[in-house]
Amino acid sequence: MYQIKHYNGVIKLLLLKTETKNPKIHNSLIHLITFNTWSVIMCAESSDDNVAEKVGLNRFEEIQVMVDSEFNVEEGFVYHGAPTFYIKHQADSKQAFLRLMNQLEPLELVPTMQQSEQKVVLQILPKPPTKPSNPLINIALFFATLATVFYSGYMISETLTDALLFTVAIIAILGTHEMGHKLLADKHEVDATYPYFIPGTPPIGTFGALIQQKEIPPNKDALFDIGFTGPVTGFVIAVIVTIIGAQISQVVPYDPTIPVESINDVYPLIYRWIFQVIPLNREGIILAHPVAYAGWVGMIVTMLNLVPSGMFDGGHVARSVIGAKAHKIVSYIGIALLALTGWWPMAILALFFSAAKHPGPLDDVSELTTSRKIGAMLLVVIFVVSFVPTGISI
Repeated sequence: MYQIKHYNGVIKLLLLKTETKNPKIHNSLIHLITFNTWSVIMCAESSDDNVAEKVGLNRFEEIQVMVDSEFNVEEGFVYHGAPTFYIKHQADSKQAFLRLMNQLEPLELVPTMQQSEQKVVLQILPKPPTKPSNPLINIALFFATLATVFYSGYMISETLTDALLFTVAIIAILGTHEMGHKLLADKHEVDATYPYFIPGTPPIGTFGALIQQKEIPPNKDALFDIGFTGPVTGFVIAVIVTIIGAQISQVVPYDPTIPVESINDVYPLIYRWIFQVIPLNREGIILAHPVAYAGWVGMIVTMLNLVPSGMFDGGHVARSVIGAKAHKIVSYIGIALLALTGWWPMAILALFFSAAKHPGPLDDVSELTTSRKIGAMLLVVIFVVSFVPTGISI
């Protein structure tokens, strides 16, 4: 490894370490040059394998000017081929980082900012290429899911109208949830696909929906917003659907021959509260309409997504609020909670998603805003009122 340092226009090339066995090459590396540029670190195994050639001094100087225009740079160098800078954190570092991202975009480069002990490290990396999406796949899966959900609705409904209402309710809940992610990704200029709906089997007819996020969010605010908006919007629609379903549910006289399921066993708190108020005529047995069933499904989906593990929505939010180390601990607490409450399949899935380290945002130094920290408490409340105390086989 060789290091070039800038001292008032004079750069001393110091041989820190070489792995070459050629003494002539070794000796030729020890010399003093005059060079007015920023610090450059070059890692090499021989005299011709030189990272400086890969980065290029002109390109490095161009990047350095961009970085210097936004940050107070203490030291700059090239580390393993990546322009790297020690910078002083400042009050507007979050906005400065976003401006730097925009400057680097034409060069197909992307910055990252991490805290390393007492130093803030800014590194410039090549922007990973993204594969274009095929919208025909989204459309095909959407219509396939419409068919499977409608069939499932028909199996639990008395009329085609009820089956259609069930289908609209399920698609509205899942679609709103995923579009919440998509719209906030677009707002923060994070490349993401439109929802992929997943056809399934009765009694629901779908295994859910997802979007593919092709880029890392720029900062903790963006990571929080993308993870936060989906569950909140999906939960709101699930509550509205449940209220509508409760209003159109039938109430029949009590019949001891009809088996009655305890509402306290398998239904979330918010679901119970709705049915305690609606329908107003509660004398008898409530036969929940398929639309109400769809609302219940939406609440379960919200609850499971809010588990603060791995790459779940709750995991994204937790990562932005409490940081990488604490998130790792909370992830396993969430997995244990799922397992202890009977949600074994989801616990295994959460464990799988927690195996890889969460990438976090590009700017992992700037703080999350106070309003978003308060918003995280709203998700805790939604999780509690949507929680079902025992795993369910549906």
